[in-house]
Amino acid sequence: MGRLPVKFSLTQTPTAPLTAIPVFTSELGDPFLTACGFTAKPGQTFFVPPGTAPAFPLPGAPAAGLPAPEPGSPAILYGLGSPEALDRPALRRALAALARASRRFEHLAVILPACVPAPLAIRTAAESMTLALYTYTEFTSTADPAALHTVDLVTPEQDPAPLHTGQRLAEAVCLARDLVNQPGGTLTPAAFATRAAELAKHTGLDCEIWEMDRLAAEHMGGLLGVNAGSAEPARLVRLTYTPPISAGTIALVGKGVTFDSGGLSLKPSGLMGDMKSDMAGAAAVLAAMTTLRDLGCQQTVAAYLPLTDNMPGPGATRIGDVLRTRSGTTVEVLNTDAEGRLILADALALAAESNPDAIIDLATLTDAAPSALGRGMAAVLGTGPGWLARVLSAADRSGEPAWQLPLRADCRPTLDSTVADLVNHKPGDRHAGAILGALFLQEFVPDGLPWAHLDIVGCAWATADDGETTAGGTGYGVRLLAELLCPPPPSIGH
Repeated sequence: MGRLPVKFSLTQTPTAPLTAIPVFTSELGDPFLTACGFTAKPGQTFFVPPGTAPAFPLPGAPAAGLPAPEPGSPAILYGLGSPEALDRPALRRALAALARASRRFEHLAVILPACVPAPLAIRTAAESMTLALYTYTEFTSTADPAALHTVDLVTPEQDPAPLHTGQRLAEAVCLARDLVNQPGGTLTPAAFATRAAELAKHTGLDCEIWEMDRLAAEHMGGLLGVNAGSAEPARLVRLTYTPPISAGTIALVGKGVTFDSGGLSLKPSGLMGDMKSDMAGAAAVLAAMTTLRDLGCQQTVAAYLPLTDNMPGPGATRIGDVLRTRSGTTVEVLNTDAEGRLILADALALAAESNPDAIIDLATLTDAAPSALGRGMAAVLGTGPGWLARVLSAADRSGEPAWQLPLRADCRPTLDSTVADLVNHKPGDRHAGAILGALFLQEFVPDGLPWAHLDIVGCAWATADDGETTAGGTGYGVRLLAELLCPPPPSIGH
């Protein structure tokens, strides 16, 4: 929808009109660069005009055993900081900054740092540079896309596998960003479900869509209760990926509120501006599912996407109404703006019925999560230490950070109701919001089933460009899920 495709290739001999050269702080020795403020920290770039040659020898290429650019040819330097401190986040930031700084050039050769294993450097370059160049232009009549469309990655190793992996992951993240950025008036639950069915046909997935009659017959009372005030009918999408030989079964659940007004607990208008992003969990799950065949996932994966908007229409759920969820558990609704947990309750119960080895859900659930952890980091809560450790490890490898919060059993009485099994929210209690949201969801996961809940409110939407992230939907969770699902799975500790 909103990005100009970038074609990547591998080469040992740079022929592009502009060459990007990695520079470490220890390699700086040119007074001119120092005077210009270039310190080679990650995220810094410096354009060397034609006919200009820094005093220090151009690093990167000779160190990698590759030919250096011709003297006097234009180059762009990209900083990597200290070699000892170079890690994947720093490399991502450096390559993303390079992509933005080079966007007005059509063809770029990037010398990758020799100290980074080539497969990792190649994959990271394809991911980070594509994501940094992303723009959403579907509704823009004066779009200014990047001119950069060809990138040659200069490296002694020519294995295309990591390049294909990086490109495929970046494509999936961009898909999730497209979905999150689309207005709620056009990405309705029905439109989302149709898009999921189209993607399933091309990516080796089975797709089943439940419409309103089926939702009623299947006792999806939480989803129907949230949808009661809307003119747009709800949907539930079930996607299944089945490999030739399966090493286990994982269930994914993604919150899919396509626009959240708060229902009768109406949000102030100033807080509705990014509420089209309340389906970011479902977007990430759908996008990750589209990568599984291409990335060689060896597990059976089933995804459940409950889709609705949350509107204050004539039939809307009232404060004090009681909903009966799929599991039979009844919920007294004391805040209609705590709607995500109601639709997830049905989806989690449904996912558990197939007896998977583990479940993970992604949801923009509570403002308490970013209040505790800040923007850009998800809160992880759940059961099964081995499963939670795998999720956190995948988050670290993917560059999508997460931090575990305690699932405090002593907070559970806060959710007690006098007229139903549970309340969805306790009015006036502003403490432990992320924990209480997870404790509510835990009621719909059978004991002994490993389960991880990712509260991604602080990660799903960005207000400004930063590193790989562009303003708007971030696509958080796509790469985390791919890292979690696609390597050969170790046994899940219970």
